[in-house]
Amino acid sequence: MIEQFREVNFRPDSSRKIDKMVEIVEEYQGQGLRLTARQLYYQFVSRDLIPNTPAEYRKLTSLLTDARYAGLVDWDAIEDRGRQPETPADWQSIEDRVESALRSYRLPRWKGQGKHCELWVEKQALAGVLWPLASEFHVTLMVNKGYSSASAMYESAQRILGAGEDENVIFYLGDHDPSGEDMVRDIEERLAEFGVCDLAVVKLALTIEQVQRYRPPPNPAKMTDSRAAAYVAKFGRRSWEVDALPPDVLSRIIREAFAAEIDVEKMDAVKEREQADKKLLRAAAARIGKKT
Repeated sequence: MIEQFREVNFRPDSSRKIDKMVEIVEEYQGQGLRLTARQLYYQFVSRDLIPNTPAEYRKLTSLLTDARYAGLVDWDAIEDRGRQPETPADWQSIEDRVESALRSYRLPRWKGQGKHCELWVEKQALAGVLWPLASEFHVTLMVNKGYSSASAMYESAQRILGAGEDENVIFYLGDHDPSGEDMVRDIEERLAEFGVCDLAVVKLALTIEQVQRYRPPPNPAKMTDSRAAAYVAKFGRRSWEVDALPPDVLSRIIREAFAAEIDVEKMDAVKEREQADKKLLRAAAARIGKKT
């Protein structure tokens, strides 16, 4: 929603940047997505509108704040994924409650597929982009926030083992930097320690081939990272963040990966049973509603 709370006088160069903000925001909204301030910044950098420096990031996010208060950028288009409120749920009627439940009602869609798949990502900032895809393919979305804690790894192992499948696949998305390139090894070894042996960890993004194709803005590799020497020997002193890939590119990469794993006929059969169940539940709720 566009709402104005302040009067702000912008310089011509700032007004031009705000026009670009609106253009990028509308691109994301056209895909049903919201941006973080950092994703907006990377879109500016990747389009050669500003250099990739901490100072430019601070200036752009400050301008974004002013533009929102001035009623020029949609408040709903930008989200802070690290500060999400939680409100207790309530409903207006039994039918309303049942309809809410039906929106999340699903049978185990991977039943009969013979494998267990999950989607893991290094950064919390991408959760909003990835959750619709995880929901569509009915898989767990795991946000690592770097190297995962022992508790998170133990719980993940229990979840994967509990699925009881002979084949397990984790699709991973992370930066192309010393730690990001090491993450596949780390996940495999730490889950194996908890008994998950039949596991393939596949890094979907960011890969060096994607860097060469999409040209995301580079950053200096962190030389203080203990893995930096091996990384620099292989890739040089530049690194790249997965956030910089456009969301439509990430969506396509993920969709193609899951499509290759799914028996569509079996999953469609599960979806048909879901719809039949929902029809029965709606009819039952309607009968109860008439009695109250």
